[in-house]
Amino acid sequence: MDSTWKTVEELRTWLDGHAPGPPEHTALLRVLKLSEEVGEVAEAVIGAHGHNPRKGRSHTWTDVQAELCDVIVTAMVALRTLTPDAPAVFAHHLNRVHIRSRPPGARPSEPPGEPGTSAPGNTTERSPASP
Repeated sequence: MDSTWKTVEELRTWLDGHAPGPPEHTALLRVLKLSEEVGEVAEAVIGAHGHNPRKGRSHTWTDVQAELCDVIVTAMVALRTLTPDAPAVFAHHLNRVHIRSRPPGARPSEPPGEPGTSAPGNTTERSPASP
């Protein structure tokens, strides 16, 4: 596990210890938290462009970058909440997106798993809220 995913795991553990509601709501609320964070990106972009006449230029592009990072961290924590194999699931998915973006016949460098194999993230798992 690299240092980024180790940090994500520490954040998830900390959040689990401070979750106010029942455990079966944890995954749902972490996924919904993404919408809140994306809204903050939108607010920062609007502020960076000065499109709210009441507020003017209330944000900078540095603010937008920080809000985008919040979206990424929130998504990583949500993914880790859904599966302990989050690093492998993400790597596999990123590779699939990368393959789709390449011209036909181009070969990507060593994919972690091809669709249809037993690669991590290619299995059907129950959600954490499932009995």
